[in-house]
Amino acid sequence: MQGMPPEGFYSLENHGIKNAGKIYWTPTTPELYQEAVARREGLLAHLGPLVVRTGHYTGRSPNDKFLVMEPTSKDMIWWGKVNRPFEEEQFNRLHSRLMAYLQGKDLFVQDCYVGADPNYRLPIRVITERAWHNLFARNMFIHIEDRALLSGFVPEFTLIDMPGFHAVPELDGTNSEAFILVDFGKKLVIIGGTSYAGEIKKSVFTILNYLLPQQGVLSMHCSANVGPKGDVAVFFGLSGTGKTTLSADPMRNLIGDDEHGWSDEGIFNFEGGCYAKVIRLSEEAEPEIYAATRFFGTILENVGIDGATHRVNLDDDTFTENTRAAYSIDRIPNAVINGVGAHPKHVIMLTADAFGIMPPIARLTPRQAEYHFLSGYTAKIAGTERGMGDEPEATFSACFGAPFMALKPSVYAELLEQKITKHKAACWLVNTGWIGGGYGAGERISIKYTRTMLNAALEGKLDNAPMRIDPTFGFEVPAVCDGIPSEILDPRENWKDKSAYDRKAKELANRFVENFKDFDAARIRDVVEAGPKVQ
Repeated sequence: MQGMPPEGFYSLENHGIKNAGKIYWTPTTPELYQEAVARREGLLAHLGPLVVRTGHYTGRSPNDKFLVMEPTSKDMIWWGKVNRPFEEEQFNRLHSRLMAYLQGKDLFVQDCYVGADPNYRLPIRVITERAWHNLFARNMFIHIEDRALLSGFVPEFTLIDMPGFHAVPELDGTNSEAFILVDFGKKLVIIGGTSYAGEIKKSVFTILNYLLPQQGVLSMHCSANVGPKGDVAVFFGLSGTGKTTLSADPMRNLIGDDEHGWSDEGIFNFEGGCYAKVIRLSEEAEPEIYAATRFFGTILENVGIDGATHRVNLDDDTFTENTRAAYSIDRIPNAVINGVGAHPKHVIMLTADAFGIMPPIARLTPRQAEYHFLSGYTAKIAGTERGMGDEPEATFSACFGAPFMALKPSVYAELLEQKITKHKAACWLVNTGWIGGGYGAGERISIKYTRTMLNAALEGKLDNAPMRIDPTFGFEVPAVCDGIPSEILDPRENWKDKSAYDRKAKELANRFVENFKDFDAARIRDVVEAGPKVQ
C-alpha cells in the first residue's frame, strides 16, 4: 500500500477515527497525482499541472465559517460579524457524525509544518478524502523531505477536510450544508460540504492569527520580498489589489506571497507554497507566476482546459473569476526557500480604488499606517458580484484580512505600529486601481507605472522628493517621480470635472470615518486623528 504508516505513527485513532479504509501517509506528489487521476478527481494538463473543479463553491464561504465558543479562547476572540460563535455541544454532535462518515473511507494524511521560523513552527496534520486536497496541503505548507523525521511526528493542530460530508442546518446549527468549524480548545478544524481548497489554507491562517500575537509575533496577511541589499518589503492587500503580482518581482527575491509573521528576529513565511489568482494572467506582466502554471505539481482550480489537447486557457472564466494556481514556492526562480528575512524596511499597503480618488502612491506616518491597516480599504467593481448595483462598492476589511483575524483588530494594529516605529520602516499606500475618474469613466493604472513608482520608493528615490499634503486624507503625495507623468501623481488633476472629484473624495472619506466607528475608540483615539478630515 502506498504511504504505509511506519512504526511509531501517531495513529488516526488519536483523532477518534476508527475502521478507516486505506491510509495514505504523507504521500508524495507523484503518488497523489496517480491517485487523483485514478479516482477521476482531475485531469492531467499539457506540461504537467493538475486541473480540478471545486463544484458549487468556487471561493471561500465566509457565512459558513464559525469558531467554537469554548472556555480556553472565548474571552479573547473578536466576536461579531466575522467570528461567529458555534456552540461546543453542537460541534461535538457534528464531529461525531463526521467520525461515523469516515469509517471505511480511504484517507490521505499529510503531516507537515506551518511557519518557516523554527522558533514558531507549528506541526499540523491534514486529513482529506480527496487526493488533490492532500496535494494542495503538500504544496501550500512546509513538507518534510526526510521521511525518517516523520515517524515520531505528533501534530499540535489537526484539520479534517471531507467535502463529501454535508451538514444538515436544521440539525447541526450550520448556515448551509457547508461548514468550516475551528475549535481552539480541541486544536481541531473540521471542514465539510465544500471542495474549495482555500478553506484549508485560511483555516490554518486563522489558527496562527490566534496563537502568534499571544507570543508577541505579528501575524500578517501580506506578501514579502527582499532586494539585492537585503532590504525586506511587505505588501498588505486584499484579493485583486496586486499583492501576489507586485511581490513577484524578478529584481527581488520572493519570501512568500500571502501570509507572514513578524517576530523580534524578523519576518518569516507561514507557508511553503503560493496560491495565486490566475484569471487572464499575463506572461509578459507576470512571467514567474505564469511559468508556475505550466509545471508538474501545480494544481489549477477551475481553469479552462481543452478537452482534446489538454492545454489550459487562463482567460476562461466559465466557472469563476476566482481561478487559482497552487504550487510550491520553489517554482518561483528567485524564491527565498528558507522563507525568512530581516525586519522590513518598507511596509506597503495596497488598495484598488475604483472611485479614482486615491493617489497612485502616498507616504504614511506610523499612525497613518496603523489607521489604514485597521481600515483595510479596497473597492469591489460593479457587475463582478451578484446583487451589486451600477457603482463600485467600498470594502473595508480590518488588517487586510478580517475573515481570518481571530483576535480584536487593535491587537494586530498595535503590534504593527510598535514594529514599524522600532525598526524605522517606511510606509506607503499604493493605489493599483483607477485614475482619471472612477470605474467606467477613468482607466486602471498600468502595472508598468505602479512598478516604477513602487521601485522608486523601495530604492529610496522618493525619500527626499517634493511632497504635497492631500487635503482630504492628510498623507504625503510625491509631486514628481522619474518616469511618471506629473498629472498621474495628482488624481484630482486627472479628472476633467474637478468638482465631481471633490464630491467623490468627500464621499469616500466619510465611508472611512463611518467604518472606523466599529473599532474601540477609547483604545485607538490617537489613531482616529490620523484618518481623513471631513468638513
